[in-house]
Amino acid sequence: MSSAAEQETCAGEGRPAPVVNGAARPAPAWPGAPTPLGARFRAGPDGVAGTNFALWAGGAEAVELCLFDDAGGERRVRLTELTHEIWHGFVPGVLPGQRYGYRVHGRWDPWTGGRWNPAKLLLDPYARAVDGEFSLPPEVYGHVRDWPQQQVADTVRDDRDSAPFVPKGVVVHDDDDWADDRRPKTPWADSVIYELHVKGFTRLHPGVPGELRGTYAGLAHPAALEHLTGLGVTAVELLPVHQFAHEDHLLRRGLRNHWGYNSIGYFAPHAAYAASGTRGQQVGEFKRMVRALHAAGIEVILDVVYNHTAEAGELGPTLSLKGIDNRGYYRLQADARRYADYTGCGNTLHVVQPHVLRLITDSLRYWVTEMGVDGFRFDLAAALARSMHDVDMLSPFLAVIAQDPVLRRVKLIAEPWDVGSGGYQVGAFPPLWTEWNDRYRDAVRDFWRHALPDVREMGYRLSGSSDLYAWGGRRPYASVNFVTAHDGFTLRDLVSYERKHNEANGEGNRDGSNDNRSWNCGAEGETDDEGIRALRRRQLRNLLTTLLLSTGVPMLVAGDEMGRTQGGNNNAYCQDNEIGWLDWQLLAEPGWKALFDLTARLIALRHRHPVLRRRAFFSGRAHSADGLRDLAWFTARGTEMTEGDWYAPAATLGMYLSGRDIPGRDERGAPIVDDSFLAVLHAGERPVDFVLPGPPWAKRYEVVVDTSAEEQAAPPPAAHRAGTTITVPERSVLLLKVTG
Repeated sequence: MSSAAEQETCAGEGRPAPVVNGAARPAPAWPGAPTPLGARFRAGPDGVAGTNFALWAGGAEAVELCLFDDAGGERRVRLTELTHEIWHGFVPGVLPGQRYGYRVHGRWDPWTGGRWNPAKLLLDPYARAVDGEFSLPPEVYGHVRDWPQQQVADTVRDDRDSAPFVPKGVVVHDDDDWADDRRPKTPWADSVIYELHVKGFTRLHPGVPGELRGTYAGLAHPAALEHLTGLGVTAVELLPVHQFAHEDHLLRRGLRNHWGYNSIGYFAPHAAYAASGTRGQQVGEFKRMVRALHAAGIEVILDVVYNHTAEAGELGPTLSLKGIDNRGYYRLQADARRYADYTGCGNTLHVVQPHVLRLITDSLRYWVTEMGVDGFRFDLAAALARSMHDVDMLSPFLAVIAQDPVLRRVKLIAEPWDVGSGGYQVGAFPPLWTEWNDRYRDAVRDFWRHALPDVREMGYRLSGSSDLYAWGGRRPYASVNFVTAHDGFTLRDLVSYERKHNEANGEGNRDGSNDNRSWNCGAEGETDDEGIRALRRRQLRNLLTTLLLSTGVPMLVAGDEMGRTQGGNNNAYCQDNEIGWLDWQLLAEPGWKALFDLTARLIALRHRHPVLRRRAFFSGRAHSADGLRDLAWFTARGTEMTEGDWYAPAATLGMYLSGRDIPGRDERGAPIVDDSFLAVLHAGERPVDFVLPGPPWAKRYEVVVDTSAEEQAAPPPAAHRAGTTITVPERSVLLLKVTG
């Protein structure tokens, strides 16, 4: 390590820091161009093939491009051209497959936020492929990680070379125009989203060849596609596929980041999910996966993490942005040594900065235009919507998205919160955006464990959450309804555990939420009691049926439709093993196969009936002389609910959906007309007598779905006259179609 005085002298005189590990003398570069950013293979002057490199590094004093051969040998090229804070140069003879990184020189001054250290090889933020995996030995930290006085460790520069220990960017040739691709372009109201993990979904799939399991090619395999098309979902929402790194605390415990919410490369498909290679082949493999999903009628939505990076806080590694321009890329506190952390992950990207906003929007457009994806789910989106401090729905990020001709046309889903003050923003995002609706999740969980004080909340959630979204031209499909997500219990665990069981994570069971709103049906965890097991399967049918009958966009989690369990782990982010992978053998068990069949049948029912996927909110008013309304609510007595009924404790709720009063017209301008339905949801522990409403609502009904039955009969097994009393079994849903 050099002394602080020596470091300041070098930086103060404008000279680069000493040569690291005796690297070869820099080779010359032609001027090249400052745009586009990143590494772009092209023909240069006189048709000479080569690659243009461009890096924004606002406060840097010098930038070296580092080219690596297959043996790890390094050749350095000084980028001498500087245009609008972008360092650039064209290097002839650099072809696709070339591995590279940057060394950026500047002042080491953590007290003012400057953390330049040319001993650290940095990943290009615009790298389109990454070769190698991140490990975190001491050499990859810009400071001396193991300094005895940890309270000042981040201020002591580490001059050891990190190049042998970090992945490299890869030059990729983009030559795909997507002319043969046909995007499904499924309307929001018709969408059914299926959240899955590329590796976890295919790792144990018996129909996918062994060499393709856990990869993009595995997800594109006909055996994987068959499950998705058989289920009937219209979109897959992929857990993060941007290049990510594993956290130090996990590696020390022999674990890995499985979910991938630790991004470090916003343009590169995560290399470990590629079967074909990591020298650019992962890009083509990802594109072929997208094409295969599109051909099956399935859209691709990416879960993206632009709120923070894998570099963590001041004690984290130096992998990319921290060493390029720490002050320019990250939000810092008044004490510039420290990071503003609205994410709980150590740092927050400074999205108000134009070059950071450009990085994010360039990345988004790249994945749409060149990688073929159809939309994005933004992790901790409230952090992106912050201006200087507060969440601002007129923030630069949201304004840019709203006017961008590419991005405003794709599906945009916000996780509408972060961990900072004022970060909970459910219902607040502007038109164009949909949101994960956690109030839907909580209400449905509480209803089916019979924990709601009344049914007001349930009424709003079943009918599209108009209290949250009926403003500014938003529609019911602004609500992405879910009961489970990757974060938390699986659906089976939700009815099997009342407490989290995260011991395998190595954090003393302290991690993960304690607010699960779960009910174990009488025993904690797996049991041989067949009565409890049957009740759990019924509760699963109730939860799935409620989700798929609700107005809004339903989101399922991969495996919930066939009884997947994580053994009570509600935070399996580091379980890259059987806990985090789907067990496809479940489909061989009759009980779980029946659950899959019911889920597929409910999705097909939703696709057939526009009354279940409305494009406008219910009015609750009569539109004809007979008094029939588009939505009505009934008590078990068969009477319409009064204001007092909404405020009273209740375990039974009847919801009438009129197919006669659907707003809007079809593609030919004709009115949209559908069947009408009555859904009866009963969470009580004993059967209840329910009086079927008579005219004008109906004259006759037939049962379409009865969740008290393990096997769902088809055609419908029962029909009833209006005005008669039927018995609704304990803890069940009846869906009845009006037949007269």
